[in-house]
Amino acid sequence: MADSATVNDTSSTTDAIRHHDPALRGFASDNYAGAHPEVLAALALANGGHQVAYGEDVYTAHLQEVMHRHFGPAAEAFPVFNGTGANVVALQAATERWGAVICASTAHINVDECGAPERVGGLKLLTIPTEHGKLTPALIDREAYGWDDEHRAQPQIVSITQTTELGTCYTPEEIREICDHAHERGMKVHLDGSRLANAAATLGLPLRAFTTDAGVDLLSLGGTKNGLVFGECVVVLNPDAVRAMKHLRKLSMQLASKMRFVSVQFEALLAGDLWLRSATHANAMAARLAEGVRSVEGVEILHPVQSNAVFARLPHDVSERLQKRYRFYFWDEAAGDVRWMCAFDTTEADVDAFVAALKEEMAKA
Repeated sequence: MADSATVNDTSSTTDAIRHHDPALRGFASDNYAGAHPEVLAALALANGGHQVAYGEDVYTAHLQEVMHRHFGPAAEAFPVFNGTGANVVALQAATERWGAVICASTAHINVDECGAPERVGGLKLLTIPTEHGKLTPALIDREAYGWDDEHRAQPQIVSITQTTELGTCYTPEEIREICDHAHERGMKVHLDGSRLANAAATLGLPLRAFTTDAGVDLLSLGGTKNGLVFGECVVVLNPDAVRAMKHLRKLSMQLASKMRFVSVQFEALLAGDLWLRSATHANAMAARLAEGVRSVEGVEILHPVQSNAVFARLPHDVSERLQKRYRFYFWDEAAGDVRWMCAFDTTEADVDAFVAALKEEMAKA
């Protein structure tokens, strides 16, 4: 058996090999970016020694204090592995077996989670077409009915996304109107906040101004898209709106044994201003990209650029050629719509080079 000096020796070399070019940049997703150096440093800080597993560690306990500063004294954070897990756990906790979720047709829970809210959570999604991805009280009423109808899944919660899947941002007043409208009809409000920091950067407001103070009951708080290695959080803002969170997290396979390594990343992100610095930078790079693209004849920007996303329409063959130079995704391939995302590590040089490449490919067209 190795002695303690050998076990704790951190000076030995590793057999790991770098298999990618760290200078490579793309515009496909903010998930493509690596971890922020300050987050990596926090992970190292939490390493070493033993801490109680399954969330009974000192880092997860301290994370609750950090969440109180951002969302108020009633807030309680439940770290999970990923965004889909956060959404499924949150929605289950706020609904009954016969419950339904009202959401935008573009919502991540509807189009990008492989049916998990329905197949894993057992929830019916009542989807509504929207303009620029944003629900309104009038739109919600298209599905907010039939509570006494035993043949219909019961609308019990409204789920909105901030910022939306189309890169747009709700104002606090818009969220307050949705929450008041939903609560008057006996429904709760869930907020998918995988890019909540980007919304705060756009609005110039603290996180609680458009969550807790606007009446949101619970949210899925993103970290991975803003520089974490892995991990998201379900943050309960209204304890009366949920039940059995701990059990549902475990049942949904989202309980981390070494939870300290999720919690310490969120502490690194939220205890200071790293969350806001990173989101502000990503937003600024998207604004720079949009400004450069607007000067290119034949390219149309489809939605207001209010976060770190730019949606555009251009000739299909141009996109295909450009994809060989920079990675990005089609949003609606038949229409020629694409999505370009910026991250905390996107540079001005990255953006300018991409715009130059776009101009070159458009010139060929």
